[in-house]
Amino acid sequence: MSNAYDPRAIETQWQARWAAERTFRTPNPGEADFDPAKPKYYILDMFPYPSGAGLHVGHPMGYLGSDIVARRKRMDGCNVLHPMGYDAFGLPAEQYAIQTGKHPRETTEANIATFRRQLQMIGLSYDWDRELSTCDPAYYRWTQWIFARLYDRGLAYQAEVPVWWCEELKTVLANEEVINGRSERGDHPCERRPLKQWMLKITAYADRLIDDLDLVDWPESVKTMQREWIGRSHGAEIAFPIQGTVVEPLIVFTTRPDTVFGATFMVVAPEHPLLAKLTSDAQRAEVEAYVRRAALKSDLERTDLAKGKTGVFTGGYCLNPLLPPDDERARIPVYVADYVLASYGTGAIMAVPGHDERDHEYAETYGLKIVEVVRPPAGTPGLADGVCFTGDGTAVNSGPLDGLATPEAKRKVIALLESGGHGAAKTTYRLRDWLFSRQRYWGEPFPVLHLEDGRTVRVPDDALPVELPEMKDFTPSEDGSAPLNRATDWVATKDPTSGRSALRETDTMPGWAGSCWYYLRFMDPHNAGAAWAPDAERYWGQVDLYVGGVEHAVLHLLYARFWHKVLFDEGLVSSPEPFKRLFNQGMLTAFAYKDPTGRLVPSDEVEERDGKAFGKDGAPLEQVIAKMSKSLRNVVNPDSVIEEYGCDTFRLYEMFMGPLAESKPWNPRDVPGCRRFLDRLWRLFVDADGAEPLRPHLLREHAGPLEGDALHLERELNKALKRLDDSFGAFNFNTGIAGMMSFVNEATKRTAALTRSQAERLVLMLSPFAPHVAEELWQRLGHAGSLAHAAWPRLREEFLVEDEVEVVVQVLGKLRGRVKAPAAASQDELLELARATVSEQLAGKRVVKEIVVPGKLVNFVVR
Repeated sequence: MSNAYDPRAIETQWQARWAAERTFRTPNPGEADFDPAKPKYYILDMFPYPSGAGLHVGHPMGYLGSDIVARRKRMDGCNVLHPMGYDAFGLPAEQYAIQTGKHPRETTEANIATFRRQLQMIGLSYDWDRELSTCDPAYYRWTQWIFARLYDRGLAYQAEVPVWWCEELKTVLANEEVINGRSERGDHPCERRPLKQWMLKITAYADRLIDDLDLVDWPESVKTMQREWIGRSHGAEIAFPIQGTVVEPLIVFTTRPDTVFGATFMVVAPEHPLLAKLTSDAQRAEVEAYVRRAALKSDLERTDLAKGKTGVFTGGYCLNPLLPPDDERARIPVYVADYVLASYGTGAIMAVPGHDERDHEYAETYGLKIVEVVRPPAGTPGLADGVCFTGDGTAVNSGPLDGLATPEAKRKVIALLESGGHGAAKTTYRLRDWLFSRQRYWGEPFPVLHLEDGRTVRVPDDALPVELPEMKDFTPSEDGSAPLNRATDWVATKDPTSGRSALRETDTMPGWAGSCWYYLRFMDPHNAGAAWAPDAERYWGQVDLYVGGVEHAVLHLLYARFWHKVLFDEGLVSSPEPFKRLFNQGMLTAFAYKDPTGRLVPSDEVEERDGKAFGKDGAPLEQVIAKMSKSLRNVVNPDSVIEEYGCDTFRLYEMFMGPLAESKPWNPRDVPGCRRFLDRLWRLFVDADGAEPLRPHLLREHAGPLEGDALHLERELNKALKRLDDSFGAFNFNTGIAGMMSFVNEATKRTAALTRSQAERLVLMLSPFAPHVAEELWQRLGHAGSLAHAAWPRLREEFLVEDEVEVVVQVLGKLRGRVKAPAAASQDELLELARATVSEQLAGKRVVKEIVVPGKLVNFVVR
């Protein structure tokens, strides 16, 4: 046994032993080694998409945080479920297959192997027996089975809808996958097209998706993002007759029906079905040109509050249904503007520029009338002061509503609308049904058959999975049809129930499908007869801690909650919410350089001279913080860091950089500091020049009471343990690591005073963060088994109370000395010690006042 600290040898040895002994395997209820007396703790990472590039140092940030918690929970005596898998379907693998001719399955399996190697190299304590991949037919059989439950409940349907089409990717994308009119993956231009698509009726669960956020311990910012994405609004629908026609009225939804008397113009979305009938011949060419321009913008661009509003007068007018025809305010001009979305509300609004900032901006831009119909409370500025007042007040210039407070005015105007047949109370949602089709090969096939008579039926459960056929050409068709259309032998089939000829659905599910329920499969991953066993689901229940990036707030998290609620309604899960607590780790950034034009410069084009950075053209560069990216060539591979410093150093540094929730830059110059800490720790236990595996005094228990240096170290160890325990509550592990570093510094000054008990507790404290060296030292301390399930050290608070404190001594408020005093010293004793400390400064002066803060400060006021 070598006495040198050799991270590579130690880490290789312990990773092999963990794998051989299945140290982190978690038994399920009913298995022989399952202990029902232990509390359960289910901690889950948002599983990764296995890209070809593998992990960079930013990816493990959340994985390490969750691993530290998982290791601590095992030591707290919990049954810990901590699994890992791969979200393996998706566009990148298919795009790569198109470019190279390699089957997506082949490249995906190779990528998974790389990810698995790297995750194991980092020492993550996953239960590898539960590993899964969403592209495995044994897994997506049950994804199809869950889709069948949605289908049977009427929550899956086909409809022709305007969708985002990406010509480069040859597929439909969801709204969430398009940013500023370009695809999130690849940054390709997209356009709107009407296509027949599979949809999931997530809107049927809109209220529960909002209300049940109160049941979970999530960051309030994420809850707000989901509430705003769902966009529940209470108000009224109002029917405005279109002047000069007998066609249907223009229906608007408003949350402020009390302001209807202040509507001075109407706005319709460019996609509104009545736009053509509203448009006059004189305005038609201008309106049609505007509509074409609007089609090139994303919803985000169109509703960006920071941008100016555009629009065109249609030439048409509506009539206010609550005003007599001869009232000058009754005739309301109608505009078309892209800041109104066809997908929200009715696709038309009544514009009240006196009390809506967006309408106010538009009215001022186009010189439209602005009328005050809500008087603000006394002292609050309003239109008379040049301010658009948007709050509650008192109705004015509103006929039968005048003098009413806003809440009462709302109730009365809705009653007037309903009695006259002009409208009714209504709740609307920003949330749209989930577009669930992709015209791609590499995704889950739909378990759906199209019969010759036009009916659609699903594949029976006992005929699942519907597996992807083997194909060599994955290129999307020019007309946008799915590649699976070319697998003619696969497409043409028989309905297993009726025996009639049928055609398979050739669209595939989106990449989100498999990630909507994977946390359930982890509970029972090898069950061939069910997606999960009821007793396993009842035991593991909700995920106790879910760790991942905030970028998934309104995509994966919303979709998974929707599927879970459907499964809850089916009686297949025991809780209404899947994830009890959510934690979002920060992003790991890197240093980058910006030239005088603001362009980010790749790191290999940077020259450093005399501590300053210059571009190849000699221009000075400014150092900035940027996201790690291939284009900037500032991506750091964990393999190289671990090769140079060791895995435990890598783990410590990632957690030592700052609180887990915060973003921070990777600085390679700081990594060696964590390695030096581990070197000092090792020397504390092992004499590198000696022959014994452990310093001899650590082989025996300390005899007698603690005193002197041993007592000092006991106090310092409990201080470090207190900091460490506190760091788990807030995920600021950097403070806990700092506490251990401080203790090691103190112990290094008093190596011979370190007791065996203190050494053992230090190793246990360190083990979640640097598990390999901790396991090695634990073994050298004479323990035969792994410390993975050893008990976490107990804080002894009596050692947090100091016997002696340092007291600051001041004269006239200025520091003049410090003195050690017994912690229980009386006021008189403190004054006596303080006078002796500053006797020279008090000589010849009269003390007029003595201020004593016990245990902290003595101040003499003199003349």
